[in-house]
Amino acid sequence: MSRYSIGEFVSNTKQQDKGEGLFEIETPRMLEINLNGQVWSKAGAMVSYRGNIKFEREGILEHGLGKMFKKALTGEGTSLMKATGNGKLYLADQGKKISILYLQNESIFVNGNDLLAFEPSISWDIKLMRRVAGMLSGGLFNVRLEGTGMVAITSHYEPLTLLVSEDNPVYTDPNATVAWSGNLQPDFVTDISLKTFLGRGSGESIQMKFSGEGFVVVQPFEEVYYAPQA
Repeated sequence: MSRYSIGEFVSNTKQQDKGEGLFEIETPRMLEINLNGQVWSKAGAMVSYRGNIKFEREGILEHGLGKMFKKALTGEGTSLMKATGNGKLYLADQGKKISILYLQNESIFVNGNDLLAFEPSISWDIKLMRRVAGMLSGGLFNVRLEGTGMVAITSHYEPLTLLVSEDNPVYTDPNATVAWSGNLQPDFVTDISLKTFLGRGSGESIQMKFSGEGFVVVQPFEEVYYAPQA
């Protein structure tokens, strides 16, 4: 166990300006946003800030009726917070590891639980996984992000990116799937042998199948969010 004097502790853990731009990885599990304008983040992800920053939860009609109805179906997992102003904003989500992606007129799908923040230049839409809504617990929605700008995503521990090709599809556990390239449309398949072996309610019996050309990001953790009961 490391022991420090107060001075040593402050020196070893203090915030440092890295000059990396709008989004910076302050620590592997803490995102620093050098805000000068506006940014969208996951609601509840703010842990600290300095400067003149105003926070607003997204308005119920801010993104149109279509997204409002989708959010009503997906619950709180996609609730967003708008931060506006000037200062330093620090975001984190359950101690998960943070990765920053820079989209250049590109698109990516991110599991709704794993989206931490993105620039307002990025357009987004919620996509529901209706085909498996009755098979697994919550978290069965994702967000399609498109445009040019930065996106911060999270994962439990180190993410692993698997390349998908026409002759080599990739199968993943839905609860361990973090993100995938915007041109891929996963299918859901059921492995009867796994269902028999692991039990009727096993999540491993339902898999996401990615075919085509692209990539999929997985994490070494099954992230299960239970949907609120009506």
